[in-house]
Amino acid sequence: MAPDLLSRCADLLYREAAYLDERRWQEWLALYTEDAEFWVPAWDEDGRPTDDPQSQLSLIYYRGKAGLEDRVWRIQSGLSPATSPLLRTCHLITNIRLVDVVQGRPHLSAHWQVQIYRPEKQRAFSYFGFYEHVLQPQGEELRIARKKILLLNDVVESVLDIYHV
Repeated sequence: MAPDLLSRCADLLYREAAYLDERRWQEWLALYTEDAEFWVPAWDEDGRPTDDPQSQLSLIYYRGKAGLEDRVWRIQSGLSPATSPLLRTCHLITNIRLVDVVQGRPHLSAHWQVQIYRPEKQRAFSYFGFYEHVLQPQGEELRIARKKILLLNDVVESVLDIYHV
């Protein structure tokens, strides 16, 4: 059971990374459930990540797919100064582990790195950290119900956006 499930889960994470890098926004959005949570916690003054996006600072927080859809609309519209010009990315994902299955929902952890290239300045930089995913079966498919992104190098080179992590 677990190896096949792990393979399906890993495939979903790899497709998500590819869709972001290839700017296939609608396909990326389709990977998320309607009530999905997308969260990048901040680090507190004690060097610990915040644990409550409702009452503590977050670097990015969207509750529901509608927030992600709005962000994608802003990216595509060219009206967002934060994404003009759009930076090039290459997501690398490794150490994908099936941590648990709770009520049929796989819980995953993984390590990640994103290489980012800023063409107008001919400069590259990277972000890296840990992912935690909760996936939701929908028919034969798996969808992302929750994605928590722990950004380890949180000194942000530019404006942090959904495709940088």
